[in-house]
Amino acid sequence: MNTPLDLERQFLFIHEMDLLKAVKRKALIKADNNRYENSAEHSWHICMAAQVLQSHVNSPVDIMRVTQMLLIHDIVEIDAGDTFAFAPQEQLDAQFELEEKAAKRIFGILPDTQRDFYLELFTEFEESFTSDAKFAKAIDRILPLVQNMQNNGGSWAANNVKRSQVLARNIGLKEVSDGLWDYVEKQINKATENGWLLNE
Repeated sequence: MNTPLDLERQFLFIHEMDLLKAVKRKALIKADNNRYENSAEHSWHICMAAQVLQSHVNSPVDIMRVTQMLLIHDIVEIDAGDTFAFAPQEQLDAQFELEEKAAKRIFGILPDTQRDFYLELFTEFEESFTSDAKFAKAIDRILPLVQNMQNNGGSWAANNVKRSQVLARNIGLKEVSDGLWDYVEKQINKATENGWLLNE
């Protein structure tokens, strides 16, 4: 049974989540004068993408659980900030440590049962061993591709990203969905032909 203290902690967490709206990503919003996307917008967008694209997966998924993962996976950026997907590996490794610490602090605001649930969900997403987590991770990777394609290469072109890097980042899709992987390969080929990705 919930207590008044539980309710207070839940509202503290809800207030804390508002900070995600101030975390800027490298993705550019073409529809809004190419301003930087924030992480809260990203979370909403990938949740919608998962709903729309779930029929393409090779193995059944629990779309509610997938959506929950996508809603919470970037909350850690409130403390850790966002790191460009194609940053040097040492920077990505350091980011992982910051995010683990952030997850414990931020989800720790919640009552213990909810804290444990969201920490387990966050870990499941990060480790990506289950069908739900693999699909969630794949959607998280495919959406920046979609955004860059509609914006003449977007952050890829601005940061001299290589074709091989984008292929490697999206390779998890190959197991998740034949149709989505085929789509990604075609988009990457097109981006390379257009000079938005370096052909290396």
